[in-house]
Amino acid sequence: MVVVDRAELAAVLRTARSRVKPADVGLPAGPRRQVPGLRREEVAQLAGLGVDYVIRLEQGRGPKPSTQVLSALARALRLSDDDRDTLFRLADSAPPQAGRVPVLVRQSVLRLLDRMSDLPALVLSAKSDVLAWNPLATALLGDFSELPPERRNLIRQRFLGTGVGRVTLSPDSDSAADCVACLRTAQARYPRDPDLARLVADLRAGSARFDGLWRAGRSGRLRAGRTTIEHPDLGPLTLDCDVLLVPESDQTLLVYSAAPGTPSASALGLLRVTGLEQFSH
Repeated sequence: MVVVDRAELAAVLRTARSRVKPADVGLPAGPRRQVPGLRREEVAQLAGLGVDYVIRLEQGRGPKPSTQVLSALARALRLSDDDRDTLFRLADSAPPQAGRVPVLVRQSVLRLLDRMSDLPALVLSAKSDVLAWNPLATALLGDFSELPPERRNLIRQRFLGTGVGRVTLSPDSDSAADCVACLRTAQARYPRDPDLARLVADLRAGSARFDGLWRAGRSGRLRAGRTTIEHPDLGPLTLDCDVLLVPESDQTLLVYSAAPGTPSASALGLLRVTGLEQFSH
């Protein structure tokens, strides 16, 4: 028998939404904001859900949310592990089991991300899910909140072409093999994670290049390096990409920068000024 504490679940969702500021999740605050924290439509956007569905949950109505929905809400609302587990139990679902790829970002890491206001930065899971990002990363890489959570993955974007339209990355570059090696390492560490298994299956079925690299059997990890990003309005930007490890949660913080005095440094400076505005030639 399904026993969902709908009233308490609704209260927890409303309270959690009021605690999250738009800037915390890489969204512009905008004018005329009349509610503390996020709007319902922003939570829906971040979680990849319909607005009406989020409204029904906050009103204590609607069907029992699935574990996928609960996980997406926990990520969007930046819940701690304890708060996430409470959310699952209120919905009469077992909390995520050990052995899954960690997807909740530590509050200390989020604070660090918030302080990086002059460099594009984002947090990746062990399987390269984009878990959090700052506004400048949105200006450089595109708005990840426009994608459903399962498509916010850099390796999926790279090999299957499901990016947000702001960046073009070629699967044929030398670093492509490193990306595949990182995913193989993640699979060895989390062999029972169904989302990871689904990602690998989709990539092998959809990209011959990925499948060939996967069959090579190489393992590895993300490394600092230099990359060229084809921005649709600013053109190619050659940037240094540094990788900061968060070992407690098996996550990485990627930070992009450019050498002073270079055209790419000037382009980043323009992004800082214009933010999310559209560019014109």
